[in-house]
Amino acid sequence: MDSDSGELSDGELVAAAGPDNFSSKSLALQAQKKILTKMATRTMVNMLIDDTSSEIFDELYKVTMEHLKNKKEAHKIMKDLIKIAVKIGILYRNSQFNAEELETVEKFRKKLNQAAMTIVSFYEVEYTFDKHVLSELLHECKELVHELVERHLTARSHARINHVFNHFADLGFLTALYGLESECRPHLKKICDGINKLLEEKVL
Repeated sequence: MDSDSGELSDGELVAAAGPDNFSSKSLALQAQKKILTKMATRTMVNMLIDDTSSEIFDELYKVTMEHLKNKKEAHKIMKDLIKIAVKIGILYRNSQFNAEELETVEKFRKKLNQAAMTIVSFYEVEYTFDKHVLSELLHECKELVHELVERHLTARSHARINHVFNHFADLGFLTALYGLESECRPHLKKICDGINKLLEEKVL
């Protein structure tokens, strides 16, 4: 499932999407091509990563780049995020999870829902932000993802999971993201708007 044969190199990914012209849909399409080869289509990508999620990913890229001041690393974090999301989506839609893993899926959904509501609450309600609470929730999500894909993906994918969650759960990143005078603030608003939409639609 996690074979790297035919995978686009980081250089090719950057050339195709480009850190200056970041597009979640573009990266998702490339990840889909790698996994499904000739079966990959834009329709499949749209099915696995909806427009609202894609918009959230794009804003996450912007705040990551703003915080790290490193386009290449920001691009790599988002590429890893999209690869993991697409792979889990494919495993789920193709009924690859056993009964125990499906229980983990439900645990992850509940934990992700809790994290999503916390992200929004900390933005909407002044003086409630607690970086340690949010970081812990994201680390708990990370451990559930590791548990979910243990039987299906390789060490390389587990490293990608760590790369993604360790960045977004980083206390320094969360502090910058929620800073009242931070340049990330407008992006946080768009992220929360997107999360609210997904919560209303019961996607999260």
